[in-house]
Amino acid sequence: MLAADPGVSIARIAGEAGVDRRTVYRRFASREELLAAIYACRLEAIEGAIADARLREAPVAVALHRYVENIIGVNRTWPVDLARMLADDEIRARRDASIRDVDTFLRRAIDEGLLRPGTPEGWAGALLPQLMHLVTRQMPDLEAAQAADVVVDTFLHGLGAAT
Repeated sequence: MLAADPGVSIARIAGEAGVDRRTVYRRFASREELLAAIYACRLEAIEGAIADARLREAPVAVALHRYVENIIGVNRTWPVDLARMLADDEIRARRDASIRDVDTFLRRAIDEGLLRPGTPEGWAGALLPQLMHLVTRQMPDLEAAQAADVVVDTFLHGLGAAT
C-alpha cells in the first residue's frame, strides 16, 4: 500500500491488515517509525540477497544471475523506495556498503571478461538496478528466475541483433 501511495493513512493500512488502527500504533508509535521498520526490512533483504549471491566467490555469471533473481524477489516483496530513508545515517551507510559490494562485483565481471571494459565509470552499476526495476514493474507475471533471465540477457547482450 505504501508503494502505491506513500501518503496512505495508518487507518487504511490497519484495515487492509485486518487489525484496528490502535493495534498498529501499539507496535509503531508513529508513521515514521512504521516506515523506518519497512525500510529496515527491505535493506536487510537486500543485504541477504547480496550475501546469498556470493558475489566474491561464485563464478561471475552464476553470481550475476543469482543476485538479479534475488533482488527482483526483494523488489516484489518490498516495493518501496529506499531512497526516501537516506536521511538516516545508519540506513545510508548500510545502503552505501551494499552498493560498494555490487560495484566491486561489477569490476570483477569486467576483469574476468563478462562485461566489456571501456564503458563510462559507474554505467553498469547504474544500468543494472534500472533493468531490475523495469522487469519488476513491467513483467510481474514472470517468475523471478525468468525475470532474471531477461535482465541478465539484456544486461550482457543488449537489444541489438547478433552480428
